[in-house]
Amino acid sequence: MKYMLTYDLMESARNTNQWMGATAHAFASYPMMSWGANPAMDWLKAWGEVTERTFARMVVKPDWNIPPVTGDKGRDYPVVVETVVERPFGDLIHFTMPGRAPSKRRVLLVAPMSGHYATLLRKTVISLLPDCDVYITDWHNARDIPVSAGKFDIEDYTLYLVDFMRELGSDIHVIAVCQPVPLTLAATAYLAEQDPEAQPKSLTLIGGPVDPEANHTEVTDFGRSVTMGQLEETMIQRVGFKYSGVGRMVYPGLLQLASFISMNAETHTNSFRDEIIRVAKGEASEHDRHNAFYDEYLAVMDMTAEFYLSTVERIFKGREIAQNDFVVAGHKVDFGKVTTVAVKIVEGEADDISAPGQCLAALGLLTNLPDEKKASHLEPGAGHYGIFAGGSWRNNIRPLVLDFIDANSGDAPKSAKVVAMK
Repeated sequence: MKYMLTYDLMESARNTNQWMGATAHAFASYPMMSWGANPAMDWLKAWGEVTERTFARMVVKPDWNIPPVTGDKGRDYPVVVETVVERPFGDLIHFTMPGRAPSKRRVLLVAPMSGHYATLLRKTVISLLPDCDVYITDWHNARDIPVSAGKFDIEDYTLYLVDFMRELGSDIHVIAVCQPVPLTLAATAYLAEQDPEAQPKSLTLIGGPVDPEANHTEVTDFGRSVTMGQLEETMIQRVGFKYSGVGRMVYPGLLQLASFISMNAETHTNSFRDEIIRVAKGEASEHDRHNAFYDEYLAVMDMTAEFYLSTVERIFKGREIAQNDFVVAGHKVDFGKVTTVAVKIVEGEADDISAPGQCLAALGLLTNLPDEKKASHLEPGAGHYGIFAGGSWRNNIRPLVLDFIDANSGDAPKSAKVVAMK
């Protein structure tokens, strides 16, 4: 039962902080407290409200909450989430709009498995829906997956992508964001050899570590500085008794969240301080900018230990993708076999997670892909989040990606307009 106590201890600490926030909020809201003017009660109530919400949302998967899409004639189409392929560790889901004619652009978004749910790409989905038929990989929280479901490492992840692409057919355009970029490239190369008819028409790779050594960041420096033994001792725990995955070895979401926050501790501290002040003054709202961001940012998921450790060992330390030495299910993948899939690279100039050059390395691996099927874009001033969900994505990158899709579709629809986000 090694590490199980630590997992439950973290959950207990989270639950206790949530309870303390709820208690403070309830105490300060008691009618008797309003009989006399006491600013301290307003501050206590505000602190309790923000604290309770902060710790409560760490264990809740956010809803997709996709607003209706307005059609050409002004009609609003509600968005319905349907499961196309259901698997133990992740599903392939489809955003359908009953009554709307099918879009000629069929897009598969490959969401990261890096601590957050696929809903991290919610704004990306919203921006694509007016012009595309959108599918996405919806990865499951490892704490909820029974040990009987088996392991899930980067090879299993790659084979999931292979199966999803086969399910959708060759008229699909794949967009991979961040962590899955090298594995999506590997899945495409795997299909190029094993099932060429199932290859997608195009592949857009956004800010992913194809070659982590191409340009160092704090992430790559950490990967090089620690041993696998150290990672296993300090990062891996067993799921506690509260969840269906009890006993499964995982890299816990709460531990990942602590790492995320520590990278920008001052920024997060100031953000929560300012939100408490706004709540105390009555200037905050349920869906203000702070809550909209942290409802997603704080919602974290566990990933299987074997996935996390194999990612560090094989992608970052061993650089198996970068050296064209990646093996899937006993088969050595050869990126030189990709000869027909158009590939576009998107990077952000200020990306401190996957720095410029790391993703661009993919084009160098595609030795037999014609130059006219290769493209790249470096977005000036854009950080990691901005290249797939921020203003840079909406105003600059999204139109370029849709034009790239159209150029490699055969029967191309009209170029897309910039979409205003809700």
